[in-house]
Amino acid sequence: MHLLQPEFAIPREEALELAARRGFGLLTAFDGRRPIASHLPFILRDGIVELHVTRANPLAALADGRDFLLAVAGPDTYISNDWYARPDNVSTWLYEAVHLTGPARRREVTGNRGHGDALLAVAEARVAPKPPWGLATMEPGKREAMLAAIVTIEIEVATVEGQRKHNQLKPDSDHLAIVRMLESRGEPNGRAIAARMRAARPGLDYGAEGSRGAT
Repeated sequence: MHLLQPEFAIPREEALELAARRGFGLLTAFDGRRPIASHLPFILRDGIVELHVTRANPLAALADGRDFLLAVAGPDTYISNDWYARPDNVSTWLYEAVHLTGPARRREVTGNRGHGDALLAVAEARVAPKPPWGLATMEPGKREAMLAAIVTIEIEVATVEGQRKHNQLKPDSDHLAIVRMLESRGEPNGRAIAARMRAARPGLDYGAEGSRGAT
């Protein structure tokens, strides 16, 4: 990941927490001729990413110790030039993203059930308070056939690169104007970015949430 400014870098532990909380990303590897990629759910614990692909996925054969890259995106939003308090700014995109890189290896098929149970436990917790669904409720034959059709991959995280671009280099007047605009628009990603921007400069007078204008 190219860090545009050191001020945008997310500390390692915070970047890992962001990635674990998101739990979904783009997994990529190079097969010697071209990059291969898949969008996948994952779990991250103790510095290990754990995920799975179908046996037909080319990534399965590439998990032989070579480095894989997992790119995880947080909220993002477009910022128009004329939303700033000052003239002659440049339109931009605010976002959060984390890249995790490290050697990838296939696990034995006997570990697929444990992986499935762990992945489901994390995913089902996201939709609480409904009773969690688990593999144990499936018809055994169908469950075993599905588990046999996947390859569990683990990635030992060697490099953590995180970037949070939230207009950190802008003065307070532009910061306030952008927060107020994002809140007034009501778009979920924009509101998420606005909340983080508020938290970064808690001493400013934002007024009522959703108001527009700059001081």
